[in-house]
Formats: sequence, structure tokens, C-alpha cells
Amino acid sequence: MLTYLVRRLIGLVPILFLITVVSFGIMHLAPGKPVDAAGAFNPKVSLEVRQRLAQLYGLDQPLIRQYLGWLRRVVQLDFGRSFLDDRPVGEKILERLPVTLTINIASLALILIIAIPLGVLAAASPGSRFDQATTVFVFVGYSIPTFWLALLGMEFFGVRLGWLPISGMHTVDYESFPWWQRGADLAWHLVLPVGMTAFASLAGLSRYMRSSMAEVLRADYIRTARAKGVAESRVLFHHGLRNALLPLITILGLSVPDLIGGSVIAETIFSIPGMGRLLYDAVMARDYPVVMALVTIGAVLTLIGNALADIAYAAADPRIRVGKTT
Repeated sequence: MLTYLVRRLIGLVPILFLITVVSFGIMHLAPGKPVDAAGAFNPKVSLEVRQRLAQLYGLDQPLIRQYLGWLRRVVQLDFGRSFLDDRPVGEKILERLPVTLTINIASLALILIIAIPLGVLAAASPGSRFDQATTVFVFVGYSIPTFWLALLGMEFFGVRLGWLPISGMHTVDYESFPWWQRGADLAWHLVLPVGMTAFASLAGLSRYMRSSMAEVLRADYIRTARAKGVAESRVLFHHGLRNALLPLITILGLSVPDLIGGSVIAETIFSIPGMGRLLYDAVMARDYPVVMALVTIGAVLTLIGNALADIAYAAADPRIRVGKTT
């Protein structure tokens, strides 16, 4: 297993290199440049000023030289400085990281708490009214765009009913609150963003869980357990659930990158200063250092997520031995 892990980690390096090459090339070949975003609508920014800005950013150099310079800095864990405010990119990312992690971990926990029991119970009674109702719920979840659902939630719960705030993470006098009231205020502001983020993934994950559980419930050892008179709840949640979780582990491993950058829509709509909002603003302003830093972090997390999924597979099912023929 150790040899396999070392081989996998070494194999990630050329994949990550290719991802950065393609991302860097696409970003620089796309229409619009940072100097255009800075001075396109300002008549005081002349052509000479734009050329000096391009020289300052290093954009007048050949593309390969720009990439090698960026790669040399990244190897030293230096993502450069933002074109927008000249702040270190790493500092801007660390500043936004806790916000995005809070939203996505809460969203992931909500998805798991609801989706797993929903999928198990639907698989236990196929064709029942409960199964049909969850099927309708899944189609609704797949069909509704997240941004539209977020706007609908803001209009209904925030504007009409006035129950929930529709933007930001704190009230104005947040700093004067005691610690417990700060936590309650934060949770109150995150109800809509977390709920909207979780809804679409909740529908898909419950369907995966139903499909996997239905296949497990047709296995011989499940029939044997039922024939011995084992309680149905123990058959479902003790004997069946562990093996049915295997496909879910793969999906959860692939969702690791979403913990960092998966909230672009929610953070933009609800004006939350997280990583998703940072990425959106950087793309709109052609802030190359910030975009490349977030793309690279996302690629690293995706590759690590795949490796973690393989390890979790082996831990969940002893029959699986990674790197060996079974």
C-alpha cells in the first residue's frame, strides 16, 4: 500500500504540470487583458500608460517566459501579487479561506445528514409513495438552477417574510455582541447560503445512495440476514449501509475541491467575502495571479481528493486491496 501511495503521489506531478500549462495558456489567450480592465473606460489612461502597465505586470514578455517565471515562484509557494491592489495573493486567499470553509463544511454536513437516510429509506421500499416523492424531489433539485433558487429564497424568506438576511455574514453591530450571540448571528446569516448550496447536491447524492443501496439489498447475505429474523432496521443500517457507502466515498473524495472554491454562485449572490467571490472578481478583472493561484489550488485538491477516495475505498471494504489483483 505504501509503495502504491508513493507511486500515486509522484504520478500527480506531471498531471498538475499539464493542468497549469493549459490553464495559463487559456487564460492569456482569452479576450481581454488586465490593462484593458484597468483602463478601458477611463479616457485618462492613454496607450502609453497601458504599455507601461503591461511592462510593469510583465505581460510584454513571451508567454513561455511568463509561465516559467510564474512556475518558479509557485514552487517557492509564492503566488505573486494581485494586479488589482498589489497585495500578496496568498494573503488574500488566507483571508477568505475560513468563510468558504465554514459555508461548504456546513453544506456538506447538511447534505450527508439528509441524503443518506433519504436514499436508504427510498431503496428499502421501491415503488412506494415515499420513493415516488423522493424521485420528484430529485428531478426538482436537478432542474432548478442554483442562482434562480437563491434569488427565489431571498425574495420569499428575506423580502416578503423578513425571516432571514439576504446579504453579508454579520449585522452592523456584530462586534458589540457576546460570543454566543455572534455565533447565533453568523448561523442566522448562513441559513440561506448553506441551504441553497446544499439543495442541488442533496438531490443528486440521495439518488446515488438509493441506487447503491438497492443493489446491495439484492445481495445474498442480505436475504440470509432477513431469513434469520434480523430486524429490518439492523439489516438496512448495519449490514447494507456499509457496502452501499462505497460509491458515496468516491463522490465525497471528488467534492474536496468544492470545500475551497465551490461557492462561487452563493457567495456572489449573497455578497459573502469568500473564495468563490474572490475568484469571480479576479476573473472579471483579469487578475491573472489570483486566478492562477485558485485554479492551481483547485487542481491540487482534486488530485488529492481522488487519492483519498482510493484510500477510503480500501478502508471501507477489506476485499479491496489497492495495487493488487483480487
